[in-house]
Amino acid sequence: MSKLHIFDMDGTLLTGSACLELSRHMGQIDAVNEIEARWSIGQVGHVEFYDLCLPLWKGLSDADVDTVFDRTPWLDGVEDVWQDIARRGEHSAVITLSPQFFADRLMRWGLGSAHGAGVYADVVPDPVHVLTPDSKVKVARQLIERYGLTDDDCVAYGDSASDIPLFKVLSNTVGVNGSEGLREVSAVTYEGSDLREAYAAGRSLLDRGQTTQRDGSIKLP
Repeated sequence: MSKLHIFDMDGTLLTGSACLELSRHMGQIDAVNEIEARWSIGQVGHVEFYDLCLPLWKGLSDADVDTVFDRTPWLDGVEDVWQDIARRGEHSAVITLSPQFFADRLMRWGLGSAHGAGVYADVVPDPVHVLTPDSKVKVARQLIERYGLTDDDCVAYGDSASDIPLFKVLSNTVGVNGSEGLREVSAVTYEGSDLREAYAAGRSLLDRGQTTQRDGSIKLP
């Protein structure tokens, strides 16, 4: 039977967030840093975040997004991971609260599917298309059903509170440079800058051959 690997994007595949990188490019980094800080403590909701952020990206073009994507500080080995998953006949997906138009560019590296917020620069966001942490569970369930898999055939990789709902419903979970709260609900943890190593931890969970340390982190070969 095949497997499904679900990745968060911000903080998991890259250092920081797509929204911050886009805002830096548009000369709005300070404003969006403040919005993100308020969002992180619950003062700004998911829809309101984009209500405040999207007007700051007025004039953002596809060429701008390509430039930002290329300059983003990705973890090492992202493309290698997508390719290995595909080579095994397995499935990969990214589920992110960040914009779909940014996550889509990961498909160029061999990602199976991308699922993000359907928002656009300087366009009022439709709440229906803004993802929340609970949306990650819904999308994951849809993917598991689509591929005819079970929860045990799936492994999730994430770093923060937005991944906790998904980590609570799946047994195979890898905290990647995770927050304290996420580490508490992660099956194993990884600290470092190479996605290939976090992926090795995920594969070990799927194979049920992992050796865990006392702190819950995994010993990689």
